[in-house]
Amino acid sequence: MKKTFDIKVFISSRESCCEECHENLGRKAWVTLVKDKGALCLSCADLDHLVFLPAGDAALTRRARKHSTLSAVVLKWSRARKRYERQGLLVEVRALEQAEQECLADSEVRARRVERAAARRAELDQQYIRQFARQVRKLFPGCPPGRELSIAEHACLKYSGRIGRTAGAKSFDKQAIQLAVIAHIRHAETEYDFFLAKGYDRFDARAAVKDSVDQILMKWREIAGVLHFRNNLLH
Repeated sequence: MKKTFDIKVFISSRESCCEECHENLGRKAWVTLVKDKGALCLSCADLDHLVFLPAGDAALTRRARKHSTLSAVVLKWSRARKRYERQGLLVEVRALEQAEQECLADSEVRARRVERAAARRAELDQQYIRQFARQVRKLFPGCPPGRELSIAEHACLKYSGRIGRTAGAKSFDKQAIQLAVIAHIRHAETEYDFFLAKGYDRFDARAAVKDSVDQILMKWREIAGVLHFRNNLLH
Protein backbone atom coordinates (compact mmCIF):
# COMPACT_ATOMS: atom_id res chain seq x y z
CA MET A 1 0.00 0.00 0.00
CA LYS A 2 1.39 3.37 -0.99
CA LYS A 3 2.31 5.71 1.85
CA THR A 4 0.24 8.87 1.94
CA PHE A 5 2.45 10.83 4.36
CA ASP A 6 5.95 10.91 5.82
CA ILE A 7 6.67 10.32 9.48
CA LYS A 8 9.29 12.88 10.43
CA VAL A 9 12.07 12.38 12.97
CA PHE A 10 14.04 15.44 14.02
CA ILE A 11 17.59 15.55 15.32
CA SER A 12 17.24 18.08 18.12
CA SER A 13 19.73 20.92 18.45
CA ARG A 14 18.92 21.61 22.10
CA GLU A 15 18.13 19.78 25.33
CA SER A 16 15.09 17.56 24.87
CA CYS A 17 12.79 15.57 27.11
CA CYS A 18 10.27 12.91 26.11
CA GLU A 19 6.75 14.03 26.98
CA GLU A 20 5.60 10.44 27.59
CA CYS A 21 8.37 8.66 29.49
CA HIS A 22 9.86 11.95 30.78
CA GLU A 23 13.39 10.78 30.09
CA ASN A 24 15.96 13.51 29.62
CA LEU A 25 17.25 12.90 26.10
CA GLY A 26 20.01 15.51 26.12
CA ARG A 27 21.24 17.35 23.04
CA LYS A 28 21.10 15.92 19.52
CA ALA A 29 18.28 13.59 20.51
CA TRP A 30 16.17 11.92 17.84
CA VAL A 31 12.54 12.80 18.47
CA THR A 32 9.24 12.81 16.63
CA LEU A 33 6.43 15.29 17.20
CA VAL A 34 3.00 13.86 17.97
CA LYS A 35 -0.13 16.00 18.07
CA ASP A 36 -1.31 16.71 21.62
CA LYS A 37 1.73 14.87 23.04
CA GLY A 38 4.66 16.97 21.97
CA ALA A 39 8.12 15.47 21.48
CA LEU A 40 8.48 11.72 21.92
CA CYS A 41 11.61 9.60 21.96
CA LEU A 42 11.80 6.89 19.30
CA SER A 43 10.99 4.20 21.85
CA CYS A 44 7.73 5.84 22.95
CA ALA A 45 6.89 6.60 19.31
CA ASP A 46 7.36 2.90 18.45
CA LEU A 47 10.10 3.72 15.95
CA ASP A 48 13.10 2.36 17.84
CA HIS A 49 13.09 -0.92 15.88
CA LEU A 50 14.01 0.92 12.68
CA VAL A 51 17.59 1.36 11.45
CA PHE A 52 19.12 4.49 10.01
CA LEU A 53 20.00 4.66 6.32
CA PRO A 54 22.05 7.82 5.57
CA ALA A 55 21.23 9.86 2.47
CA GLY A 56 23.55 9.56 -0.51
CA ASP A 57 22.64 6.39 -2.38
CA ALA A 58 19.45 7.17 -4.28
CA ALA A 59 18.83 3.61 -5.52
CA LEU A 60 19.34 2.05 -2.08
CA THR A 61 17.12 4.66 -0.43
CA ARG A 62 14.35 4.26 -2.97
CA ARG A 63 14.31 0.47 -2.68
CA ALA A 64 14.58 0.38 1.12
CA ARG A 65 11.67 2.76 1.42
CA LYS A 66 9.63 0.70 -1.03
CA HIS A 67 10.16 -2.52 0.94
CA SER A 68 9.71 -1.00 4.40
CA THR A 69 6.16 -1.07 5.73
CA LEU A 70 7.09 1.66 8.20
CA SER A 71 9.68 4.34 7.54
CA ALA A 72 10.52 7.85 8.71
CA VAL A 73 12.41 10.79 7.22
CA VAL A 74 15.23 12.08 9.42
CA LEU A 75 15.68 15.86 9.41
CA LYS A 76 18.20 18.24 10.96
CA TRP A 77 18.09 22.02 11.21
CA SER A 78 20.78 23.82 9.20
CA ARG A 79 21.82 27.11 10.77
CA ALA A 80 23.60 28.17 7.59
CA ARG A 81 20.63 27.59 5.28
CA LYS A 82 17.91 28.31 7.87
CA ARG A 83 15.93 25.20 7.04
CA TYR A 84 15.56 21.52 7.85
CA GLU A 85 17.69 19.27 5.67
CA ARG A 86 17.17 15.59 5.02
CA GLN A 87 19.75 13.31 6.64
CA GLY A 88 18.36 9.96 5.59
CA LEU A 89 15.65 7.42 6.43
CA LEU A 90 14.69 5.12 9.26
CA VAL A 91 13.63 1.79 7.73
CA GLU A 92 13.02 -1.79 8.76
CA VAL A 93 16.07 -4.07 8.91
CA ARG A 94 14.59 -6.62 6.49
CA ALA A 95 13.77 -3.86 4.00
CA LEU A 96 17.32 -2.51 4.10
CA GLU A 97 18.80 -5.98 3.62
CA GLN A 98 16.52 -6.67 0.65
CA ALA A 99 17.38 -3.32 -0.89
CA GLU A 100 21.11 -3.97 -0.45
CA GLN A 101 20.80 -7.35 -2.19
CA GLU A 102 18.93 -5.80 -5.12
CA CYS A 103 21.47 -3.00 -5.48
CA LEU A 104 24.35 -5.46 -5.39
CA ALA A 105 22.69 -7.62 -8.06
CA ASP A 106 22.35 -4.83 -10.62
CA SER A 107 25.21 -2.53 -9.59
CA GLU A 108 27.10 -3.11 -12.84
CA VAL A 109 24.01 -2.39 -14.93
CA ARG A 110 23.39 0.87 -13.08
CA ALA A 111 27.06 1.86 -13.39
CA ARG A 112 26.96 1.34 -17.17
CA ARG A 113 23.75 3.35 -17.35
CA VAL A 114 25.42 6.25 -15.53
CA GLU A 115 28.41 6.06 -17.89
CA ARG A 116 26.16 6.13 -20.95
CA ALA A 117 24.28 9.14 -19.59
CA ALA A 118 27.55 10.97 -18.89
CA ALA A 119 28.84 10.23 -22.39
CA ARG A 120 25.58 11.47 -23.88
CA ARG A 121 25.76 14.72 -21.90
CA ALA A 122 29.36 15.22 -23.02
CA GLU A 123 28.35 14.60 -26.64
CA LEU A 124 25.53 17.13 -26.40
CA ASP A 125 27.85 19.69 -24.80
CA GLN A 126 30.38 19.29 -27.61
CA GLN A 127 27.64 19.69 -30.19
CA TYR A 128 26.43 22.85 -28.47
CA ILE A 129 29.97 24.27 -28.30
CA ARG A 130 30.43 23.69 -32.05
CA GLN A 131 27.13 25.44 -32.77
CA PHE A 132 28.13 28.33 -30.49
CA ALA A 133 31.49 28.61 -32.29
CA ARG A 134 29.75 28.72 -35.69
CA GLN A 135 27.63 31.62 -34.49
CA VAL A 136 30.73 33.47 -33.30
CA ARG A 137 32.34 32.98 -36.71
CA LYS A 138 29.15 34.08 -38.46
CA LEU A 139 28.84 37.31 -36.47
CA PHE A 140 32.59 38.04 -36.25
CA PRO A 141 34.22 36.52 -39.36
CA GLY A 142 37.28 38.69 -38.85
CA CYS A 143 38.34 37.01 -35.63
CA PRO A 144 41.59 35.01 -35.96
CA PRO A 145 41.20 31.43 -37.26
CA GLY A 146 40.34 28.93 -34.55
CA ARG A 147 39.60 31.64 -32.00
CA GLU A 148 35.85 31.05 -32.25
CA LEU A 149 36.29 27.59 -30.71
CA SER A 150 38.32 28.97 -27.80
CA ILE A 151 35.63 31.57 -27.18
CA ALA A 152 32.87 28.95 -27.28
CA GLU A 153 34.68 26.48 -25.00
CA HIS A 154 35.37 29.16 -22.40
CA ALA A 155 31.88 30.68 -22.54
CA CYS A 156 30.14 27.29 -22.31
CA LEU A 157 32.24 25.82 -19.50
CA LYS A 158 30.00 23.71 -17.24
CA TYR A 159 28.97 24.96 -13.79
CA SER A 160 30.75 28.26 -14.35
CA GLY A 161 27.75 30.56 -14.60
CA ARG A 162 29.36 31.99 -17.72
CA ILE A 163 27.54 33.60 -20.61
CA GLY A 164 27.41 30.46 -22.71
CA ARG A 165 25.32 28.66 -20.08
CA THR A 166 22.53 31.26 -20.13
CA ALA A 167 19.17 30.82 -21.81
CA GLY A 168 19.96 33.62 -24.24
CA ALA A 169 23.17 31.97 -25.37
CA LYS A 170 21.47 28.59 -25.74
CA SER A 171 19.08 30.20 -28.22
CA PHE A 172 22.14 31.80 -29.88
CA ASP A 173 20.96 35.33 -29.17
CA LYS A 174 23.28 37.84 -30.87
CA GLN A 175 23.76 39.90 -27.72
CA ALA A 176 24.79 36.84 -25.71
CA ILE A 177 27.28 35.83 -28.40
CA GLN A 178 28.72 39.35 -28.44
CA LEU A 179 29.13 39.38 -24.65
CA ALA A 180 31.15 36.17 -24.89
CA VAL A 181 33.34 37.68 -27.61
CA ILE A 182 33.87 40.87 -25.59
CA ALA A 183 34.90 38.83 -22.54
CA HIS A 184 37.44 36.96 -24.65
CA ILE A 185 38.84 40.15 -26.21
CA ARG A 186 39.33 41.75 -22.80
CA HIS A 187 41.49 38.88 -21.56
CA ALA A 188 43.27 37.92 -24.78
CA GLU A 189 43.70 41.21 -26.67
CA THR A 190 43.97 43.97 -24.04
CA GLU A 191 45.73 44.78 -20.77
CA TYR A 192 42.58 44.04 -18.77
CA ASP A 193 44.23 41.29 -16.69
CA PHE A 194 47.22 43.58 -16.04
CA PHE A 195 44.92 46.25 -14.60
CA LEU A 196 43.19 43.68 -12.39
CA ALA A 197 46.58 42.46 -11.14
CA LYS A 198 47.46 46.05 -10.26
CA GLY A 199 44.41 46.26 -8.03
CA TYR A 200 41.99 48.04 -10.35
CA ASP A 201 38.30 47.60 -9.62
CA ARG A 202 36.69 45.33 -12.26
CA PHE A 203 34.56 48.16 -13.67
CA ASP A 204 37.49 50.60 -13.74
CA ALA A 205 39.58 48.00 -15.56
CA ARG A 206 36.82 47.51 -18.12
CA ALA A 207 36.56 51.25 -18.66
CA ALA A 208 40.32 51.44 -19.20
CA VAL A 209 40.23 48.92 -22.06
CA LYS A 210 36.85 49.85 -23.55
CA ASP A 211 38.27 51.74 -26.53
CA SER A 212 40.58 48.86 -27.41
CA VAL A 213 37.73 46.37 -27.13
CA ASP A 214 35.48 48.49 -29.34
CA GLN A 215 38.19 48.82 -32.01
CA ILE A 216 38.79 45.07 -32.13
CA LEU A 217 35.06 44.36 -32.25
CA MET A 218 34.72 46.73 -35.19
CA LYS A 219 37.67 45.12 -36.96
CA TRP A 220 36.28 41.62 -36.48
CA ARG A 221 32.87 42.79 -37.72
CA GLU A 222 34.08 44.76 -40.73
CA ILE A 223 34.75 41.67 -42.77
CA ALA A 224 31.15 40.66 -42.17
CA GLY A 225 30.03 43.97 -43.63
CA VAL A 226 32.31 43.57 -46.66
CA LEU A 227 31.05 40.04 -47.29
CA HIS A 228 27.44 41.19 -47.00
CA PHE A 229 28.13 44.00 -49.51
CA ARG A 230 29.80 41.56 -51.96
CA ASN A 231 26.90 39.12 -51.68
CA ASN A 232 24.46 41.90 -52.51
CA LEU A 233 26.48 42.81 -55.59
CA LEU A 234 26.55 39.19 -56.76
CA HIS A 235 22.79 38.91 -56.41
